[in-house]
Amino acid sequence: MGSSECHVAVLAFPFATHAAPLLSLVEQLSAAFPSARFSFFNNHDSNSGLFRGRNPAAGKVKAYDVWDGTVAGEALVTHEEFIMAMPGNYVKAIAEAEAETGTKFGCFLTDAFLWFGGDLAAERGGVPWIALWTAGACSISAHLYTDFVRSLAAATPTANGNGLDQKLKVIPGMSELSIGEMPGEILAKDLQAPFPGMIYNMALKLPGANAVVLNSFQNLEPTVTDDLRSKLQKVFNIGPMILRQAAATPKPPIISDDHNCLPWLDSLPPASPPAVYLSFGSGLTPPPDEIVALAEALEAKRAPFLWSLKPHGVKHLPEGFLERTKEFGKIVPWAPQVQVLSHPGVGAFVTHCGWNSTLEAISFGVCLICRPFYGDQQINSRFVESVWEIGVKVEGGKFTKDETLKALNVVLDSDRGKLLKENVVKLKGEAMEAVKPNGSSTKDFQELVHLLNGYF
Repeated sequence: MGSSECHVAVLAFPFATHAAPLLSLVEQLSAAFPSARFSFFNNHDSNSGLFRGRNPAAGKVKAYDVWDGTVAGEALVTHEEFIMAMPGNYVKAIAEAEAETGTKFGCFLTDAFLWFGGDLAAERGGVPWIALWTAGACSISAHLYTDFVRSLAAATPTANGNGLDQKLKVIPGMSELSIGEMPGEILAKDLQAPFPGMIYNMALKLPGANAVVLNSFQNLEPTVTDDLRSKLQKVFNIGPMILRQAAATPKPPIISDDHNCLPWLDSLPPASPPAVYLSFGSGLTPPPDEIVALAEALEAKRAPFLWSLKPHGVKHLPEGFLERTKEFGKIVPWAPQVQVLSHPGVGAFVTHCGWNSTLEAISFGVCLICRPFYGDQQINSRFVESVWEIGVKVEGGKFTKDETLKALNVVLDSDRGKLLKENVVKLKGEAMEAVKPNGSSTKDFQELVHLLNGYF
């Protein structure tokens, strides 16, 4: 990098678990480019959480708030208002930042959802556009094949409901997936609706990005990744980011455990069965009938369980459940998931199969029981069950007492469960290799740095 300072515009998507991985990538790049400055554009609520406890203006990363798309004083109800305000809300904030600093941005680093990153880069003389896809190769590949999948679905008979069961054998690495397991945005009736429209625009625009960065690793999805590399200019697998962070930070960060999850896991008798951890991410709570089914299965199984369940979900538990299971179960409103999954006493993870949760389970060698809800969760759970063979999907697509109990028995007590465990431990080893100094993810990150060095 030359002596002149480079100013990087970072555009975050403020919902779910999108902004935090992007900030993590920014921090890694900031360490690699000491003379670069990063302006982080995000909505107020997300910035407040991400930058809490630190001065956003301190150091080389400064936070800027973009408009939510709502009228002043009104709460943001859905992310549709935000999407409908794009890209104007970002353009306005970027212009203010450039006026404040007196310099044009020399690079755009954006969440992949923000398809207009390339346009903003082109307006500034063709500076580089780097996009971060916070999930895996399998889901971004699905989106790049949107037109093909839609044409296949339209040409497939659905009179008896079997059309969506057709396997996508012609898409490299996706032969175990069916049309019906594609993200809902791909099969949406209206591709111009705010969220499907954003995703479709992303699929059309990403081939123009100078590089697409993934939170995955080469050996996890090799066939899919190789196909992606034939369609995109550059693809860099730099994950699992949680393991890269651990490798780069010898002193682990202090994580709050206000509900004493880790001491509780430590207190389990050595001879007790492996514990079951249940969590469905920050934005999901299963429907009331499925909460009841989960509770009934856990009570029948009597394996130790730690369940991260929000208060509005707790009220749907069967009467007397907490009292009857207090000797072997613990319910908390929040758990430090990475530390829980890395605990040797945890043997199964009941999850919605979001990508972060899936990759964290792989990183710590924990088998999964999957109940996908939306987005890439169907794809991830299919890979978990049929490609990597490191877990099972709940039969029938939803939690019932019998199907949940069956899944728990398979993972915890069967010969198949032993094979699943062997497979996930093998993948854990490959994930750990990927983030070592000579590992594939470390090399990909170094190539990303080298690429940027040529632009700056």
